[in-house]
Amino acid sequence: MSPASVPGAVRFSGPLLQDDPSRVYRELRREHGSVVPVVLDGDAPAWLVLGYRELHQVTGDPVLFSRDSELWNQWENIPDDWPLLPMIGRRQPSILYTVGERHRERAAMLGNALEAVGPTELRGHAERFADELIDAICPRGSADVVAEFAMLLPVRVLARLYGFPDDEGPALVTALNDMIDGRERALAGQTHLFTSMTELVARRRKEPGEDVASRMLADPSGFTDEEIVQDLMVMLAAGHQPTADWIGNSLHLMLTDDRFAASLFGGRNSVAEAMNEVLWEDTPTQNVAARWASRDTQLGGRRVRAGDMVLLGLQGANSDPQVRTDGSAFTGGNGAHFSFGHGEHRCPFPAQEIAEVIARTGIEVVLDRLPDIDLAVPAASLTRRPSPWLRGLSELPVTFTPTPALGGSLV
Repeated sequence: MSPASVPGAVRFSGPLLQDDPSRVYRELRREHGSVVPVVLDGDAPAWLVLGYRELHQVTGDPVLFSRDSELWNQWENIPDDWPLLPMIGRRQPSILYTVGERHRERAAMLGNALEAVGPTELRGHAERFADELIDAICPRGSADVVAEFAMLLPVRVLARLYGFPDDEGPALVTALNDMIDGRERALAGQTHLFTSMTELVARRRKEPGEDVASRMLADPSGFTDEEIVQDLMVMLAAGHQPTADWIGNSLHLMLTDDRFAASLFGGRNSVAEAMNEVLWEDTPTQNVAARWASRDTQLGGRRVRAGDMVLLGLQGANSDPQVRTDGSAFTGGNGAHFSFGHGEHRCPFPAQEIAEVIARTGIEVVLDRLPDIDLAVPAASLTRRPSPWLRGLSELPVTFTPTPALGGSLV
């Protein structure tokens, strides 16, 4: 039985999860169990996995639940202008759709290129760009720290690490947001990103530098320029938006949760705790597309047919009552969440470290430079972007005592 034909199949769209995803996941789990039949844009059917154990099963078996999108049994029903094609594509020569030994070689190539980023260099770039962004807002006494800080910082750091000129960052941010939100400008955003990456790789092929793109091109595994372009696109998309939302969601938690009130103005001690709490309770990457069943199988009591699409419900699994028996308790240093994925296709460890350094550095700079920061609107009035995939604030207006910019002392 197709998931779309299951009685009560859920329309999987941004508004469904925009306001209170925790409540939605609880209701879906109560009505459908750990594997939920959903319908994507264009009436494309899929299964959404919300169970921690079931998600562990899917991500831990890359043969049965493959990353090869060619297996999908719905391609004949998918139009060329389907807005989710940037996220759920076919015949894309990127690491996302590579399987088996070639995927392992590719993951090693990416990991080596990222691991070579020096921690001092990384933190230096993050601090410099964060200070420049704060310089632009600190004399005013008010700002939207999502639009004017969180949404700008990760891509500026990553673009520098990858080999881009600094002035290309803002356009990359716009293109990435358009692509990830999966709306009418998704394909245009993907085109801009592809063009920018193609030009970068061509430049670095002629003139190698001390950057991620150059190290990928120099890898002896023999990947083509097109494959490297695709992987750089994947890394920039996966590295920017979730990290921006990690910053925004962590600042939101620290400004609105009474558990952090006493430590907020103490600054750094509570940053790591807030960041880890967000990965459990409000993870930036809520749902991931996708895996495809390579044969008929059973999953969470559901009959999954060969070629069915399976969506990874990371936040749903994180909040599974079988593993989170007390959702009000701090998670401490518990890192058993699914926020970076699991298994062969999980986020490479060097990429996780880079994201954590960028996010933590950014938050620390905000707290250092704006020590009396406070929410400028009622917490209940804050809204989230309408995306079923990523969870981030539309804005986070704050007030603070105006201070002079540091300016040239940053250089």
